[in-house]
Amino acid sequence: MDFQTEIKRLAKEYLPEIVAIRNFLHAHPELSFVEFETQKFVVNKISEILRYEISISDYHNFQVKTETFKLKSIAKTGLLLEIKGNNPEKKLVALRADLDALPITEKSDKNYCSKNVGIMHACGHDVHTASLLGTLKILWETKQNWEGTFRFLFQPGEEVLPGGATLMIAEGALENPIPDYIIGQHVFPELASGKFGFRKGVYMASTDEIYITVKGKGGHGAMPHQVIDPVLIAAHILTSLQQIVSRNAKPNVPTVLSFGKVIANGATNIIPDEVKLEGTFRTMDENWRKEAHQKISNLANQLAESMGGKCEVNIVKGYPVLENDFELTENAKLEAINLVGANQIIDLDIRMTAEDFAWYSQKIPACFYRLGTANFEKNITSPVHTATFDIDENALESGMAMMAWLAINDLKK
Repeated sequence: MDFQTEIKRLAKEYLPEIVAIRNFLHAHPELSFVEFETQKFVVNKISEILRYEISISDYHNFQVKTETFKLKSIAKTGLLLEIKGNNPEKKLVALRADLDALPITEKSDKNYCSKNVGIMHACGHDVHTASLLGTLKILWETKQNWEGTFRFLFQPGEEVLPGGATLMIAEGALENPIPDYIIGQHVFPELASGKFGFRKGVYMASTDEIYITVKGKGGHGAMPHQVIDPVLIAAHILTSLQQIVSRNAKPNVPTVLSFGKVIANGATNIIPDEVKLEGTFRTMDENWRKEAHQKISNLANQLAESMGGKCEVNIVKGYPVLENDFELTENAKLEAINLVGANQIIDLDIRMTAEDFAWYSQKIPACFYRLGTANFEKNITSPVHTATFDIDENALESGMAMMAWLAINDLKK
């Protein structure tokens, strides 16, 4: 039996176990950077897969090391696991999954519906973690048949700034030694289960948070001549800032500036002293990103001053642009076609959403691809970050097989 056939066989055999893992994680979600029970659960599953008793009293500060694997805590609620095959020095490949959930109340009648009120795995991180554990199980069972070392990163806090990837990197996740490259997989509910999507080069946008406080002088709405109206100033700023995109961004550089929160805490006849605006800025070019920040700040301040008010602008830098290495991603796509066939592979469009996997892609060659999770016949099509998000469970079989197959092949030839 060839190795590809063996991977597919094991993925099918392990599917019920991996589905059970995913369902448990889905039913017990935890928010970013407090994934305490999730970390314990994953350690226990790793212990079962490696068939090595791991007894830990302090899950946030431990290390277990043998000749064939190393497991340690990282970024407080994260985990780093390395396993070695034949000729372990030949290559080192990092494989990443994320652990955290979102502050969303789930709407589902499934038996694995979230038991933690107001918290839900609505972005598929339960799928990523379960799938990566399946990949670990496949690779561990076949370790006599492959060469190299694999570093599994179970990362906390993808959903909120500064992003758990920054903490993982700061604590050495990409050091001693530096991995040759890193691979990440993410659910894609727009794509049928069993299919995969790849894109070379720039794929996902940078993301920054914009906080603007417009200050004026409040008063009675019937006597506007006696006030400096921050509501009117804020309205002009909101409108004028769109020029940053329409008249300053290059037409071939995707850019988004959106404001979703405006607080003017007055009344029908009360003009408040200040107005708060909150929004997001996203783009695909790091140099333009830096330039745009300055333009946003300058325009808002100058406009406020020209109308007699003042303005405070705070731009919180978020995740950078996610850029997939050309050679690595091209080879990953070819190997994916080799595994599942060309009719199961699509080319992805760029996305203005963001992912903290981008931090890894800024450090070492990276490939971040998409796993189809939809079942259109069963109406499993809800987008991520919604209260009804779910997956076709067969996607877990595809996900663990693909990650294992990409891991064992040398994608940087």
